[in-house]
Amino acid sequence: MMNLSDLNAFVAVAHAGGFRDGARASGSSASGLSEAVRRLEVQLGVRLFNRTTRSVVPTEAGLSLLERLGPALSEVEAALDVVNGFRDRPAGSLRLNVPVSAARLILPDIVPRFLAAYPGIRLEVIADENFVDVLAAGCDAGIRYDERLEQDMIAVPIGPRVQRFATAASPAYLDRHGRPQHPSDLLGHACVRGRFASGAMLPWEFEREGEVVRIDPTGPLIVRIGGATDLAVDAAIAGTGIIGLFEGWLRPHFESGALEPILEPWWQSFTGPFLYYPGRRLVPAPLRAFIDFIKTGRT
Repeated sequence: MMNLSDLNAFVAVAHAGGFRDGARASGSSASGLSEAVRRLEVQLGVRLFNRTTRSVVPTEAGLSLLERLGPALSEVEAALDVVNGFRDRPAGSLRLNVPVSAARLILPDIVPRFLAAYPGIRLEVIADENFVDVLAAGCDAGIRYDERLEQDMIAVPIGPRVQRFATAASPAYLDRHGRPQHPSDLLGHACVRGRFASGAMLPWEFEREGEVVRIDPTGPLIVRIGGATDLAVDAAIAGTGIIGLFEGWLRPHFESGALEPILEPWWQSFTGPFLYYPGRRLVPAPLRAFIDFIKTGRT
């Protein structure tokens, strides 16, 4: 008999393209996955991966096994989850892949109450600015700020339905350099910018009474969106320049006086985020509980 955990280890490594990434996605250790794959190869009598110092690639036998295993393991998970439905309260693990902004602005108001309502569920949140395949990343669902999703994905609104992109600077900076009256004035100011992991640096966009203005300002500091966003905020507070960010992220600093809003009539609104998950598979009980929790208005 094949060990089910060894088969799951093989699938995790194959989907992630390596033992380290497979361990990160599955919540296991790289050494544990390596040992599980080794056991499976010994038991089957064939090599499942070609390993080099730089890559782990399935062999022809490995690809054939992966093609057949995926649907089979999904059926096993579905069968086990049916049993989970007989509990008074759903139990098990729920893994969400979310942007840092959602982890900062959306989930703090939801997660503590959800976990209090469902003490049998263990929630893991992976904050990542990269666009990922939630299944390949070993996650049950994700959050994204765009309703346009791939085929077979289902989107459920989560959190505030309208948000704004705000611009601000420290009062000291504005006293020294002046207060912009039009978005084009930002081209003459030092601006703190953010760059996505992909390398993209999107222009700042403003809108007022039907007029849309897009600018690409420059400044002394560029940070990686997500992990270094707090550095950008701290720099703006210290007087480095003007920052553009989610209004909710900057609001506490408006209230404290550390930052002063600028160009507020031009701030552009956008639709709030969506929880998205694959519609082609049975929804696990912990995810179903989370979906029901946000749908019933308890968020």
